[in-house]
Amino acid sequence: MSALLEVKGLMKSYGGVHAVRGVSFAVAPGEILALIGPNGAGKSTCFNMLNGQIEPDAGSIILAGEEIVGLPPRAVWRRGVGRTFQITATFASMTVRENVQVTLLSFHGGLRAMVGYAGAAHRQEADRLLALVGMEAQAERPCGELAYGDLKRLELAIALANDPRLLLMDEPTAGMAPKERVDLMRLTAEIARTKGIGVLFTEHDMDVVFEHADAVMVLNRGELIARGTPAQVRKDPDVRAIYLGEGLLYNREESAA
Repeated sequence: MSALLEVKGLMKSYGGVHAVRGVSFAVAPGEILALIGPNGAGKSTCFNMLNGQIEPDAGSIILAGEEIVGLPPRAVWRRGVGRTFQITATFASMTVRENVQVTLLSFHGGLRAMVGYAGAAHRQEADRLLALVGMEAQAERPCGELAYGDLKRLELAIALANDPRLLLMDEPTAGMAPKERVDLMRLTAEIARTKGIGVLFTEHDMDVVFEHADAVMVLNRGELIARGTPAQVRKDPDVRAIYLGEGLLYNREESAA
């Protein structure tokens, strides 16, 4: 299967500090790829280069055959890159549906004209996205009333509003209860595989990573030190030594034995 995203030799330095050093990888349509590493490994810098917030010092980012290095975030978004963030950001006084409608209006170029008809604009499309993430029953509720897990589902609906080919998810389950984490990642994987959306996500919860990722990349001091299936990465001696540690990697296996 041809790659949806191809990253080649990505580099970024701040003064004498190499935040990202020669990172190369690919994401296929429908693939769920995890990018993990200790704090300061360069994960956020890598993400911010992929969606145009930071321009790399060197390297190439090719999305569906098109070079996107140098494009601003809005242009990258319009080319089909969605993103969720560790901390959710919604309009608390607006309803669940209205939050999705605002994103749809922006994507379809109607945000300037939203006054006076926002209640009807893209309503069916918004409801379709809410149904996709299991939030249709809460469409009329103000976002300020939502539980945190529901906010995360809403954020996913918003991230899908530009019909993305690639979805970047920064700590998607941070702050969620264990069952909510499982439910959200299962939902994300189901949507991604059904629609052929490539997903690249960062995550500190190793249970989430090893249960839901098709492949795992490990970043340390700006360099990729491993890539493989969850089982391969779990057994990699460099990964155990540098980041995860044998206890964290194998506790679940031992407890299940």
